Amino acid sequence: MSELDNSPIPARRKLVVKPTTLPDKIFFGVSTAAGYSSIVIVSLIIIFLVIRALPTFETENVFTFILGAGWDTSFDPPMTRIGPMLYGSLLIAAIGVVFAVPMAISIAYLIEFMAPKRIAKIATILIDFLAAIPSVVIGVWGALVLSPIAAEWAVLLNQSLGFLPIFANDASNFLRSPFIAGIVVAVMIVPIISSITREIFSQIDPELIKGALALGATKESAFRRVILPTASGGIVGGVLLGLGRALGETVAIFFVLNLIFDDFNWFRVLEPEGGAIASLILAKFSEAGDKEISALMAAGLVLFIVTLIISSVASYIVNKAQPWRKN
Repeated sequence: MSELDNSPIPARRKLVVKPTTLPDKIFFGVSTAAGYSSIVIVSLIIIFLVIRALPTFETENVFTFILGAGWDTSFDPPMTRIGPMLYGSLLIAAIGVVFAVPMAISIAYLIEFMAPKRIAKIATILIDFLAAIPSVVIGVWGALVLSPIAAEWAVLLNQSLGFLPIFANDASNFLRSPFIAGIVVAVMIVPIISSITREIFSQIDPELIKGALALGATKESAFRRVILPTASGGIVGGVLLGLGRALGETVAIFFVLNLIFDDFNWFRVLEPEGGAIASLILAKFSEAGDKEISALMAAGLVLFIVTLIISSVASYIVNKAQPWRKN
């Protein structure tokens, strides 16, 4: 016993967390540079937009620029206000989310819990393929194929629910409305929301669902009382990421929406008038002078900041969307 008591205590082994071999060091360096480069690129974009937008903010009050209405570059100084465009972007994104969320959750539930593995794999590939379609293709499809059909839906809504202000239409023209633009945006954000929702569904402990079914719950009640509450944080994060994608959509909305610069379309989604900041930039940039380009850059800066805030909130929610796992 005395020999054991007098034996030296071995030194604690030092844990090595940094790369030791040359390939590991190269990979670590490249990965670190790639991670920091995204921060640098975003910062440079913001700096560039701020510099180009300064002439506009020197002649136009910031709040007037963001909240006011009217766009006329024949004045001196030019009147450039993006209130209707900013509100129109939010309205169209909200309509798109209303259409996209039920479809995305249904698709995710079908793939994860209902469909056989082969069908689920095919459905996953098709949904991912939809996300890869260029927005200009979806915009052309929306203008040539969807718009006439969606206009008929708008007519039915107006005939049945026209007594509600939201479904009123005094123009007798149901094309190029926020309603149609919202449907096009919904088609574009369904893959984003369904992908994140499917990932969250796959992380739910199957024993929770089996336990609910063993206690007599139906599949509907298990979905409503077990799956949705558990995955709600991730679903909300996916919805916000889709919302950020919808706010920045340009070409697709430009094809299916009639831009109105001088007035707000607060809620009449069937009227052929609306706004979108990204489409404003696309419509005006090619023929803009120096002052108008500065105003368009300022509009892009506002949209960039709004989208960045929404995406940051969404990323935070997605990272915290596993309440059954303690950190």
